[in-house]
Amino acid sequence: MNLIEDLKWRYATKRMNGEDIPIEKLNVIMEAIRFAPTSMGLQPFKVLIVKDKTIREKMKSVCYNQPQITESALMLVFAVWKDGYEEKTEEFIQLIADTRKQTIESLAEFKNRIFGFLPKVDKVAWATRQAYIAFGFGLAAAAMLKVDSTPMEGFISDELDKVLGLEKLGLKSVVIMAIGNRDEAKDYLVSLPKVRKPKEDFFINY
Repeated sequence: MNLIEDLKWRYATKRMNGEDIPIEKLNVIMEAIRFAPTSMGLQPFKVLIVKDKTIREKMKSVCYNQPQITESALMLVFAVWKDGYEEKTEEFIQLIADTRKQTIESLAEFKNRIFGFLPKVDKVAWATRQAYIAFGFGLAAAAMLKVDSTPMEGFISDELDKVLGLEKLGLKSVVIMAIGNRDEAKDYLVSLPKVRKPKEDFFINY
C-alpha cells in the first residue's frame, strides 16, 4: 500500500451511490479510529455508527440537507464527553489495571497527573481535539481501503444532539463523517485534480 497515493485518491466526496461497505473494511476503519492516539490515552469521546435511514433522514434536516447524509452507506458521529470526567478517569485507571495486570495503587501517580490536568483546561474543547485525531485516522484508513469518506462540520450541533438523543448520554456532537462509495456520474469533484499548497509554501524548516 502506498499511503501518499491513497491520500491523493481520496477527496471530500460530495455525492455517494448508497451502496454498502463490506463489513471487513468497515471494521478496519473503526479499529483505526479506536487505536488512534489521544492525550493520556483517555479517549474522551464516543463514535456513533448511524446506518438507520430514518434517523439519517432526520439528521439531514439539521445538516443543511447535504446529500451525503442519506446517500452514504452510514454516518459516523464523533461526540465528546460533556461532563463526568473524574468518574470516567477512575474507570480508565481501572481499565489500565485490568488490562496490564497492575494494581490501582501503582497507577496513583498517573491518575493524580490526570486529575491535576483536567481542572486547568476547557475539557470539552480538549476532548474535541482528541476526537479530531481519531477522526483523521478514520479518514486515512478509509483512503487506504479505497472507501470514500467526507469530513463534515456543516451541521447544527445542538439539533443533531436532539435527533440522536445525545443529551441523555452526556455527549456533544463535534464532527461527522460520511462513509460510502462515490457516485461518479453526479459528483462534480470526482475528476478534478486535488489542490494543495506546494511543499515550499507549506513547510518551514528550522
